[in-house]
Amino acid sequence: MIGLRKDVVKIAEYDESWNAEFEKEKKHLLNALSSYNIPVEHVGSTSVQGLCAKPIIDIMIGIQKFDDGFKFVDCIEKSGYEFKGECGIPDRHFFAKGNPRTTHHIHMVETDSEFWNEHLLFRNCLREHEDDRKRYALLKR
Repeated sequence: MIGLRKDVVKIAEYDESWNAEFEKEKKHLLNALSSYNIPVEHVGSTSVQGLCAKPIIDIMIGIQKFDDGFKFVDCIEKSGYEFKGECGIPDRHFFAKGNPRTTHHIHMVETDSEFWNEHLLFRNCLREHEDDRKRYALLKR
């Protein structure tokens, strides 16, 4: 099961359905943005097999320039997301889906940004290194 009420922070054990949920949402988003060729990545703890996580699917969408993101807002909102602006992180378009339970977050950033690169590097490191994944799980708990 995915989703958390907005006033709750809860760590859940890894759920095999998280990847399937991402793939379903990715397909939905790519269909909504079909006239654009953009990368869509599963990031955050739900993207790492075996890692505990807040049960919210984090999706990262890559754009060339920050201002390009504004042309996607309407399409993404029609897909059930609420646009939250940068939401405290400069050069990121942030969207949330789900009410009263938040189920998905979208982080739309430039593909050559630190945000993009660091999120992919961190995800890949945790996927490839079990000891790091275990240490990170302890820290999260």
